[in-house]
Amino acid sequence: MIQAKGIEKSFGENQVLKGINVDFIQGQTNLIIGRSGSGKTVLLKIILGLFEPDQGTIHYGDEVLGEMAKVRRKTLRQEIGMVFQGGALFDSMTVAENIRFPLEMFAAMTEHEKDERVNFVMDRVRLEGAADKFPSEISGGMQKRVAIGRAISMNPKYLFCDEPNSGLDPETAIVIDQLIQELTHEFNMTTIVNTHDMNSVLEIGDHVIFVKEGHKVWEGTNSEVLGSTNADVEEYVFKSKLFKQVRQAFRK
Repeated sequence: MIQAKGIEKSFGENQVLKGINVDFIQGQTNLIIGRSGSGKTVLLKIILGLFEPDQGTIHYGDEVLGEMAKVRRKTLRQEIGMVFQGGALFDSMTVAENIRFPLEMFAAMTEHEKDERVNFVMDRVRLEGAADKFPSEISGGMQKRVAIGRAISMNPKYLFCDEPNSGLDPETAIVIDQLIQELTHEFNMTTIVNTHDMNSVLEIGDHVIFVKEGHKVWEGTNSEVLGSTNADVEEYVFKSKLFKQVRQAFRK
């Protein structure tokens, strides 16, 4: 579990986060949603240790991030998998080499063990037959699967995904969502997904946090989103006719 306790953050006179308290639950897909400028990306960066909070603490299990020694912070980074918005694959590396990269950098494994891990990961994220292809030779959806494969290659305890469906068509986005949720449940990771995609919320939102103007204004499950009477949630979630129809059907 990851806990954010009383997180506040300002840039100059602009206070971006205002006392955020939230538990990100192990074995669940925890989604942070909100409009651009709501503070969700800053919150994610604080949890990752890229920004220091002005007030409050981030807890990884029983440990406080800000109190960790440099050596412990380094080992923590090896327990974290990250799926970046654009994939951030190495264009000059093959699919297998991209997935293998964290193992080469951090893993105390034999070459045979690395080979076995790469093969396992490629099979798990359904990349059979793509080992020797380069990112430019595969589809956007396959690139995201490579990014996910690279993120889980070290068997992380924590998985962070920043807008994982960005640039994907709706059908492919659903496949990526389902893969993230499957892996989260299967490996009992604490997964945090930063997204504005309501399809993702309804598809895999085990635990949803809605951030508005630096405040956590609501949290619950994907089914509770549909039944919410919170005015801020309704304005954000049901702004389209499609979701208004879904809500009406859900409440019947």
